[in-house]
Amino acid sequence: MRSKIVGLLLGAVLMAGCPALAQQPKKIPHLGYLAAVSASADAPRLEAFKKGLRDLGYVEGQTIRIDYRHESQDLQRLPMLAEELVRMDIDVLVTVTTNAAQAAKKTTSTVPIVFMGVTDPVTTGLAESLARPGGNSTGVTNVAAILTGKRLELLKETDPKAVRVAVLWDPHAPGSIPQWEASQVPAEKLGLQLYSMEASSADRYAQAFKDAVKARATAVWVTLNPVANSNQKLIAELAIENGLPTICARGDYAENGCLMAYGPGYGNEGKDGARYVDRILKGAKPADLPIEQPTKFELLINLNTAKRLGFTIPRSVMNRADKVIQ
Repeated sequence: MRSKIVGLLLGAVLMAGCPALAQQPKKIPHLGYLAAVSASADAPRLEAFKKGLRDLGYVEGQTIRIDYRHESQDLQRLPMLAEELVRMDIDVLVTVTTNAAQAAKKTTSTVPIVFMGVTDPVTTGLAESLARPGGNSTGVTNVAAILTGKRLELLKETDPKAVRVAVLWDPHAPGSIPQWEASQVPAEKLGLQLYSMEASSADRYAQAFKDAVKARATAVWVTLNPVANSNQKLIAELAIENGLPTICARGDYAENGCLMAYGPGYGNEGKDGARYVDRILKGAKPADLPIEQPTKFELLINLNTAKRLGFTIPRSVMNRADKVIQ
């Protein structure tokens, strides 16, 4: 009995003197990141997200691990990519765009999901309500559908003679559909006729622009959707070639050649996404974290594109620009 007691005491001393034996190494948080957009198009948002994590004390490769998956060519692969990430025993699955968020939601009901770049999380089945999402997903919306009226107002103010506006949207993108639908009422109030410029793949764009010109459209409103997000420069060039001024939904579109863009910036979205991840890693449940809507919006104008189009931006619009691209 005495030797057993001595052995136990000796073991306790050894454990106390050797922390590695006294406790298991702390598990490093592991994130999955699934974006239904090309890596290059997602770069501004992703950098803002990673900076947000750094500001919260997370160092990638040291205090947090992230596995990335970007898919812009074949969105049917999203469920497979979501499953692949979930099998890695991740703590949180971060998703970008409605398509990616839906794929994640269908893949897992237990892994917390934080989404960014989602237009309407309620109607697309990602949440029960903005105030109480329920389930395992929450995040930040881009209110792309809500802002359609403002974008059409800017377009009309920029070109008072505009009568027929083409709307470039993707009927296969759940985030693009509500933007097309939300355009109807404000267009009617502004005296604008909308032309449905449907395109679900980049190789359809060239013909879609030609058809819009034949339909006598004099401008284009480009909805946010995964295919468009990954082909901004192509859209901008086709619009210029066909003499059509464009209004887009995010600043990077204007930086890539769209005439004007109005919407929330990537910086806040990425930072907010990181904040959600941090709260979940610290024990919060997605079901209890209200979905946030952006409150800051920016107007960008590309004067180089205006020059190429031979288009003059009215001073009343120029004065409201947050950024002018020369």
